Parts: sequence; structure tokens; C-alpha cells
Amino acid sequence: MTGSRKGWHAVQAFDSRRRRLVQRGAAATLGLAGGGAAGQKPPGIDLPTPARPIRSVIYLFLTGGPSQHDTFDMKPEGPSDYKGEFQPIQTATPGIHICEHLPLLAARSKRWSLVRSLTHSESGHGRGTYVMLTGTGVVPTSYRENKPQPVDLPSITAVAGNRTRRRSLLPTSVVLPEKLYHSNSGVYSGQFAGLLGNHNEPWLIECTDKPHAYHDYSGAFPNYLFNLHDGVASDKDNWTFAVPHLTLQPGMLQQRFRGRLSLLEQMDRQRGAFEKSANPAQYGRLRQGVAALMSDAEVRRAFDVRQAPAKTLERYGDNSFGWSLLMARRLVEAGVNMVQVNMGNFGSWDLHGNNFPLLKNFLFPPTDRAVSALLDDLEESGLLQDTLVVMAGEFGRTPRIYNVAPKIYKLPGRDHWAPCQSVFFAGGGVSGGQVIGASDRNGAYPTAAPQTPENFAATIYHALGIPRDATWQDASGRPYHVYQASPIAGLMS
Repeated sequence: MTGSRKGWHAVQAFDSRRRRLVQRGAAATLGLAGGGAAGQKPPGIDLPTPARPIRSVIYLFLTGGPSQHDTFDMKPEGPSDYKGEFQPIQTATPGIHICEHLPLLAARSKRWSLVRSLTHSESGHGRGTYVMLTGTGVVPTSYRENKPQPVDLPSITAVAGNRTRRRSLLPTSVVLPEKLYHSNSGVYSGQFAGLLGNHNEPWLIECTDKPHAYHDYSGAFPNYLFNLHDGVASDKDNWTFAVPHLTLQPGMLQQRFRGRLSLLEQMDRQRGAFEKSANPAQYGRLRQGVAALMSDAEVRRAFDVRQAPAKTLERYGDNSFGWSLLMARRLVEAGVNMVQVNMGNFGSWDLHGNNFPLLKNFLFPPTDRAVSALLDDLEESGLLQDTLVVMAGEFGRTPRIYNVAPKIYKLPGRDHWAPCQSVFFAGGGVSGGQVIGASDRNGAYPTAAPQTPENFAATIYHALGIPRDATWQDASGRPYHVYQASPIAGLMS
């Protein structure tokens, strides 16, 4: 009897110690996004204050490749089959002109700068996406088109999550509102952790029940599936944008969460698996982490964007672009270091045809409104100085306007073009109201200060405060330098 009582007390003491340890480890929520730099204190709620404020990055990825000619590098004096239908307008910064259909951004030019000379050599969607999401201009021989692999280079977002300190219950890096697909061939490579390992995947928050803002390749224009595309409330009402369910990448758990029951019910069902787990500490951290995450009021508010005040929804745009950027802004405030927002899917900006009406009527209005609201919101809350907002696609588009498939597209468009694209930077120490680099008279090739995907990635890492000598390690412990080039010179003060 005495031995039985001692055994019972020992079990209770162990369970109590385990609960205390799990609670202290709750900040390692879901075991996502890695544990920071080598030798760094393991993630916990009581984090030491860093020597300098941890900056954040919001990376707006315009999948499909926006045209530099029709956005930020217009050529009004060019040939008629190059310059397009839109006219440039003067921004709030003398001498800087952008497209007339981006008036809200034009009025805020003192908060942002442009790089008009980013260049690489990959003009296919898959390889171009790989280049711009991993920050490497040379695609490795191991790359497979639309077939993500463990040997892929990690995305910028994954590296950023791995190399920055956790500062809240939330993971250090997040991707929303869905993973990127190609409309014909499947999931894009380069958007995951790859060599960093599944446990370093950015937290993918799947919000939508339809592909996020894509256009119809059948040519039935204006059948463009974007929220409020026809201006009626029912479109918005029928478009699900909700969190959770929360998606974890395959391999992150020994048994994946299933079904659509509540998270706590799912955790209870896995209690038996926890007891048998080869790594019980990890499983305990997972269970407590989920509970802590979903019970935190600030975290729940960050996700519940569709219940935001009416004025806020009006500012951002009550649509999937607006909701995504509002969620990104709230996640940064709640402690996420890097958020990648996929603004569109299935080639939203891949306008081989119907280029000008699609941009004017469906893509520019919500982008102009949401990005402007994001900058205003960050400025008003005091977060803009320490939050870098970056906007880019996988490449630019051809100077010449084509009618490449008249049987499919009623109106002409532009083809893929890797040699030159414009990239937007704001906040995070960026000196606003300037242009870095230039393209030739046709907007085809850089003529000044050419920048590579490596420079682009280094700028993000620098904004996050990652040291220049930082490395990340693959599953076998081999180190890789985080920085493959210098940050873009002259961009930040």
C-alpha cells in the first residue's frame, strides 16, 4: 500500500512538472518555424528583450507576375504597342509617376520607394516563383516543376522564421491565405522549408474555400473570380474566409489533425498517442501550445478579421485582399516576425490577355485600397518604422503588347519577362519617395543599379535584424549562409 501511494505521488509529481514545463514552452506553439539562431535560448514566453527592436516584414506576393509598364515603371513616350492604355500620374513626390489607377498609393509616395531594376533569368512561372520566394537567382538542378521536395532551398519566409526570435505565442513566420498553385500543373515549389526540414515550415493559414482571386482562362471575360467581382453582396457572402481550420504541413506531427471538430476535442482524441509518443515533450508542448494560442484574445482578434469594425473593412476593402492584409497587420502587431501574403492564386496577375480591363476593374482597385490602408494603419499605430512592406511578383512582363491567343482572350496582354521588374518597398527603415535603379526606354532591361533576387532577400533579412554572418542548417547539420548578397544599397536610411 505504501509503495502504491509513493508510486501515485511520483506520477502526480511528474505530471505536475510536465504541465509546468509545457506551460513555459507554450510559446513554441505548434512546434512551427524553428527555434532561432544556434545557441539561442529555446523559445519561451519570458523572452529577453533584444538589443534592438525586432522588426517585421510583410511580403506581398503578386502571383502571376505584374507588369512593370502598367504599374510603377510606365513608358508614356514609348511605341504604342509598348506603352499600353494607362496614363501615368504624378505622385506626392515630385518626379515620381505611377499608374493612374493606383491613386491612393500615389498620394502616399513619401512612405514608399521603388526598385525598378530587379532582374533574373527565369521566365517560367514555376522557376520564377522559386527564384523570388527563395531569394536565389540560380535554380538548382534538383528543382522539379510544381513538385515541392525536401531538397528544395527554403523560402525566404522559412529562413526568416528560423533565424528570428520568437516574441509571442504565435510562430515567427506565417503564410496566408493559402498556398500557391498553378492553374494547370499543381503546387509551386520554393514556398516551403525544404532543406530546413518540416519542423521549420512557416505556419500556413488556409482561409479561403475558393482559389484566392483568379481569372478565368476560358475567355468568358469578365468571369474573374474575385470577391465582389460583380459588385453584389451575395458574392461576398458566398466566399468563405475564416480561421481556423489551421493547416500544418505534412510531417510536422506524428498524427495529423483530422476533421473539422474543435481543436480541443482533437487534442483530447490524441491523448493516447501522446502517451505512446517517442517524443512526449514535443507532444505536450503541442497540446498546450494550441490551447494557449486559441484562448489568447489578441490572437483570436488577429484572425477574426471579418468581424472588424465597418470603417476598418471599408478602409481595407471588404474582400479577400483587404481581409488578408488586415490579418497580416494584426499578426505583426501580435508578434509574428514575417508574414507572406499571397495576393491572388492560379495566376491572378498572369495577364496574357484582357490585360487592361482586368487590371483596371479587378486587380488595381482592391490592391491600391488594401496596401494603402495597410501603410496608413501601420503608420498610425507606430509600427511602420519597424515593419517592412515588400510587394513583388515572380517576374515582370514583356514591353510589347501581344494578342497571343485571340480565340481565348478577347483583348491583348503581355507575356512573361524575367529581365526586369519593379519592386515596392515601404516602412522598416526605407527612405520613402525615391527610386532606385532604372530600366531602358522600353522597360525591358536595367540600365542602372541592377538588383538580383539575392539582393532582394538580403534586404528582407537585414530589415529583420538577422546578422550578416548568420547561417541556417539542413537536417544533416550542414550550414548555409543566410545572406547570398548585400542588401539593396541606398534603400534604407
